[in-house]
Amino acid sequence: MQNRTDKTASQLKKRESGIWQRRFWEHLIRDDRDLNNHIDYIYYNPVKHGYVTKVSDWEYSSFHRDVRLGLLDEDWGGDICHEISCLDFE
Repeated sequence: MQNRTDKTASQLKKRESGIWQRRFWEHLIRDDRDLNNHIDYIYYNPVKHGYVTKVSDWEYSSFHRDVRLGLLDEDWGGDICHEISCLDFE
């Protein structure tokens, strides 16, 4: 059985720390604009990947908290059904 702190041969070869999932990396948030860009990316991801047609439809998002706090409008990000045929979402 492998110890949690032992690295695999692949991790050693790729100089991976074993902490983060592969293909992901740390990013230092530089300023408020950078933070907001990352939050926007996270909020819009369920739409981008076709799970919902608008951000507010993704029930698991902290987007709803930001709407309650008045930081964002409920229709932030729009509705892609206005831009494409939404037969796949019905």
